[in-house]
Amino acid sequence: MRIATWNVNSVKARLSNVLDWLRSAEPDVAVLQEIKCETEAFPRFEFEALGYRLLVHGQKSYNGVALISKHPIEDPMTGLEGDDGDAQARYVEGTVKGVRVCGLYLPNGNPAGTEKYDYKLAWMDRLHRRAGTLLAAGRPFVMGGDFNVIPEERDAADPHAWVGDALFLLETRRRYRALTHLGLTDSWRALNPTATGYSFWDYQGQAWQADNGIRIDHLLASPELADRLETCVIDREPRGRDKASDHTPVVATVSE
Repeated sequence: MRIATWNVNSVKARLSNVLDWLRSAEPDVAVLQEIKCETEAFPRFEFEALGYRLLVHGQKSYNGVALISKHPIEDPMTGLEGDDGDAQARYVEGTVKGVRVCGLYLPNGNPAGTEKYDYKLAWMDRLHRRAGTLLAAGRPFVMGGDFNVIPEERDAADPHAWVGDALFLLETRRRYRALTHLGLTDSWRALNPTATGYSFWDYQGQAWQADNGIRIDHLLASPELADRLETCVIDREPRGRDKASDHTPVVATVSE
């Protein structure tokens, strides 16, 4: 089974690119972030025409996540538990072929030292609790998405440029490590232990052309799923297209 994550940075603005990639890559299941449209406005027909079932959690103009699957999506859930007052559309979850697939768009948190960073940390604490619940259930699962976390210096082409940024602050990275310490596996890093790879390049400063990127899009696998990992790749091709998202897909293959 091929599992993908991709921050598409507006599903309507990038629709042609997204559909072209789905046709060529053929993931069985994918989680999309920053769809930037209300649930009812998601272009369902085009995805369903490619054979995908949909679980969409959107909001107007900002955020928004979707889970798309070639197989039935069972026990669907939208929204991350732990804060009934959180109106931001950042989390979706469903079971596909026995694997619980959690799609997330973790808050950016900038500027640090503001309520935005407090929200990021609190959101990560809620995610940690959800991971603990799923681990206790003993079911295979993956948490995939735009984590807005640079885990280590080697995950940035220029780590010094990110000092003081909410994506790279120590408290951010501590909370990310807390997820891996629970027993989750960073799929790409586990299978590419010495490699350099990025999943995001800013639109500014010729970052793509200079390969001045960062790795912030992750697929964290539970122990049961990590044992089934075969490959995990960062597919750079979509980032080089016209009108590309500033992120590119990360794709893992797991045995049945």
